[in-house]
Amino acid sequence: MNKARTLLWLVLSPALLFALAAAPQQDYVPPHDQPGPATDTINFSAFDVGIAAKELEAGAIDMYIFSLKTPAAEALKDNQNITVYQAPSSTVSIVLNPAPAPEGELNPLSIKEVRQALQYVVNRPFISQEIYKGFALPMLTHVSPADFDFLTVFNLTKESRISYDPDLAKDMVDLAMTRAGAVLKDAFWHFNDRRIDLKFIVRTEDERWDIGNDLRSNLGLLGFSVTLIPQQFGPAIFTVYGTDPQLFQWHLYTEGWGRGSPERYDFGNLNQMCAPWLGNLPGWQEVGFWQYEAPELDALGQRIFTGDFSGLEERNHLYVEATQACMEESVRLWVVTAVNNIPALSNIQGITEDLISGPKSQWTLREAYIPGNTDELNVGNLWVWTNRTTWNPVGGFGDVYSNDIWNNVRDAPLATHPFTGIPIPFRAGYQVETAGPENKLDVPSDAFLWDASTGSWSTVPTGTLATSKVTFDYSKYFQSKWHDGQPITMADVIYPIAQLFDMVYNEDKANIEVAIATTSKPFTDTFRGFRITEDNKLEVYVDFWHFVDDYIAQYASVSGVSMPWEVMAAMDDLVFQQRTATYSDTAAARFNLDPISLVLDKFARLTRNSLRDSAETTAVPENVFTIGGESLVDKTEAAARYAAAIDWFAQKGHMVISNGPYLLETFDSSAQFAQIKAFRDPGYPFHPGDLYYGKPSRIRIVSVNGTSLQEGADLKTVIELEGPGNMAVQYVFQDPSTGEIVQSGLAEALSASRFQVKVPADVVATLTGDLYSLHLAAYTDELSTLLERKVDIEFGLGAPGDQPTAQPDAKATAVPTDTPSKSDGSSVIGLIIGIVLVAAAGVGAGLLFMMLRSRRGAL
Repeated sequence: MNKARTLLWLVLSPALLFALAAAPQQDYVPPHDQPGPATDTINFSAFDVGIAAKELEAGAIDMYIFSLKTPAAEALKDNQNITVYQAPSSTVSIVLNPAPAPEGELNPLSIKEVRQALQYVVNRPFISQEIYKGFALPMLTHVSPADFDFLTVFNLTKESRISYDPDLAKDMVDLAMTRAGAVLKDAFWHFNDRRIDLKFIVRTEDERWDIGNDLRSNLGLLGFSVTLIPQQFGPAIFTVYGTDPQLFQWHLYTEGWGRGSPERYDFGNLNQMCAPWLGNLPGWQEVGFWQYEAPELDALGQRIFTGDFSGLEERNHLYVEATQACMEESVRLWVVTAVNNIPALSNIQGITEDLISGPKSQWTLREAYIPGNTDELNVGNLWVWTNRTTWNPVGGFGDVYSNDIWNNVRDAPLATHPFTGIPIPFRAGYQVETAGPENKLDVPSDAFLWDASTGSWSTVPTGTLATSKVTFDYSKYFQSKWHDGQPITMADVIYPIAQLFDMVYNEDKANIEVAIATTSKPFTDTFRGFRITEDNKLEVYVDFWHFVDDYIAQYASVSGVSMPWEVMAAMDDLVFQQRTATYSDTAAARFNLDPISLVLDKFARLTRNSLRDSAETTAVPENVFTIGGESLVDKTEAAARYAAAIDWFAQKGHMVISNGPYLLETFDSSAQFAQIKAFRDPGYPFHPGDLYYGKPSRIRIVSVNGTSLQEGADLKTVIELEGPGNMAVQYVFQDPSTGEIVQSGLAEALSASRFQVKVPADVVATLTGDLYSLHLAAYTDELSTLLERKVDIEFGLGAPGDQPTAQPDAKATAVPTDTPSKSDGSSVIGLIIGIVLVAAAGVGAGLLFMMLRSRRGAL
C-alpha cells in the first residue's frame, strides 16, 4: 500500500476520544412521495442557549441546532423523549492583531516571538477538560483532530513541544519585549513610559467567555495589561473584521467557526486560516486597511488551492510545510474543537448524522419529520438574525445562523458526502476529463471567456490549452422552476460566471469590491474557457488538476445557480451603478454603506425598485447573454421574470428567491423568526428518501497486543480493528521525554483487520528511556474520520510473546462514554474528522471560494 496515499485516506472515531455518535432509529420510511421535503413547514426561532433545553422539554421546539452547554446536555440524559446528538461541529481560535503600532508606541503582538510565546499560555487541557467538561479536543493547528488531514500533519503535531508552560512563555516574552525597547514596571510592560494595554474582545454567548477570562489571567502573568471587552456576535464581527487593524479597536478576539461537512483533502481551511491572500487574516484584503503579509504562506496555500502539485505525496508535503509555517506565524492560536450537543425529539425521523455537523447538515431538514405529523417542525437556534447577518450570495452568508436556513432554501450544484468527505453530484451532474498533471487538452475554438474590456464574451484564442475539462449537466435544475414560478435556464448558470469575472477584471468594479476581486483573481486566472453544448450542457476548461476527479469538478463549478439572473442583475445595479449598497462587509465599512441583505425590507425594496426600472424598459443584459451571436434570453422572457420577482416581493416582503426544497415564506428580523415552506413543483428532482444517509458505521480498535520492550528483541505491536471498508493504521513511536520520533509510518497489514508496528531489535538497542509512546491513528477509506489512541510502551513488562493487551491511555483527553443517548445505551459521541469548516456542504469551489473569503461559518 502506498504510504503517501494512505496518509490522506480517511480516519474514524477515536475510541480514546469518542465513538461515533448516533441515536439508532428504524429504517427511514418516507412519509409521502410528493416532490420536495418530508415536512410542509419549518419554523426557525431564536432561544438563548440557557433556556433551550427547557423549551425543548416544554414542547416549544422540536430541535435546537446551537450547541447546548455540557451541563444542560447531561441534564437531558434521562429524558427518553429527547436525543442529544454530538458532533465536532465547531472550533475556537484566538486571532491576534499583528499590526505595527504608530511611531512611539508598541504593539507586542506585532512581534512574532511574542505571538509564539502566547501559544504556551493557552491552557488547552484545562479548557477542554474543565470548561468543556471533556467535550472538546485540544488543537495546536488549524487542523482539528477531527479532520482527515490530521493524518497529514500527524508527525508534525507529535513533534511539537507546545504545551501549557507559563514560565517558558514569560522567558520568551521578557526577551522579545526587552529587545523591542519595552520595560517591565509595576508588573506591567511599558513603552516610552506608557503602559501597554491590550484590548481583548471576548464573546459572551458560550464557553468563549470562560476561555477569554482564563487567557486574560495568563496574559497577566506575562506582564500584559488586558482590557476585557464582552461582546455578542454582531458588534464583535463588525469591530474585528470590519475595521482597519491599525485603528487598534482590538488586539485579541475569541473566534468561533462552524464546521459544515467532512473534507477528505482540505484546500480551503488551510488558506482561510493561514494564508492572507484569501482575505481572512487581519487586513482582510480590504483596500486602505493595513495588511498582514506572509508571502510564503500565500505561495504554499495557492499551490494547494489551485492544484499545483504532481500527486498526493507532493500535496501532502506542501500541506505540512504550510501548516508548520502557519504555526510559526501564530497569528491564530488554536484552542479546541468543540463537541456540539444538538438536542432533538427522539421520534423525529430522517436525521442524517454528518460526521462533522451531525444533524445540522443540509441533509437533515430535507428529510426530517415527526411520524403522524408532517405539517411542521419547530427549530430553535441562538440567533435567526444578527445585525451582521447578510443574505446575499455574492459577499454575504458569512455566519452559521443565516446558513442554517439558507441551506434548506437553495440547492447547490455539488455537495460533499456526509461520511466520505468527497465531492459528489447534487443538483448538477458532471463528467471529468483531464490531461494533468503533466499534459494539456485542446480548448475548442468556439469556447468563450469573459472580456472585461468590452464587457462581453469573446472566443478563446486559437491554440488555447487547459489541464482539465468538466462537462456539467444542469438538467435537474432546468426541469424545475425558481420559487417564483419562473423557469431555470442556462442564462441563470451563465450570469454568475460573468458577474464574478467582471468583478475581478473590470477595474471600476474591482475598486469597489476590492476584497472580492483581489481574493478571487488567483482562482479566476486558472479558467481557460466555457462552452455550451448542443444538448444544453456547460463545458468548463480549467488549469486545475487533482488526483481525485471529483475535486476537479468541485473546483470548476464556478456558478452557484442560487438565485435568478434578474435578481443578481438588480443587486449588481445597486452595488456598481447606483452605489447604494455593497456586497461585502469590508466594502460597506469603507464606503459607509450597508451590505445587501435581501431579507430586510430596505434592500428587498431597493432590489424590487431596480427590477421595476428594468421592467419599464424591458432591459436585458445582452452583453452577458449574447454568446456566439445568439442571446440566451429574449425580452418576453425577461418581462415575465421581472414581473414574477416584483410580485414575489409584494407577497413575501423579501427578495430571497431560490430553487431548493423549501422557499422562504417569512423572515422577521425583529421577532427573530423565519418560516420556510415546502416547494412542491412537479419538476423538483428530489423526493423524501432520496437524500437520507442516516448514521455512519464506525471504526474501533478491538485490541492492542505487544506493548513491552525487551532487549535483543523486536517490538511487535499488533493492532486489531473493526470497521467498514479498507482500513489502515498510521503510527508514531516517540520518546515522550524529549519529543524525538524514533520511528513512524504505516503499520504492516497482517490481514484486513490486523496490523503490526515493528520496531527492529537494533533500534530497540539504542533506546535509553524506560517509557515510550506509540501513537496510533486508525482509519478507513469509507469514512472521513480517524480514531486516535496513545499506547504506553515500557521496558521489561513480560516476555515478547506474552505481552498484555493495551488499554486506552487513562491520561488522554477523553469524552465520557455515558453521554446522552436515547437508544440501546450505546455511546453517542464520536470523534469524527473532516472539514469544510467554515464552508457548508454542497458548494462548488467557485462558490466555496466566495464563502471562505467572507468568513463563512463564523459563530
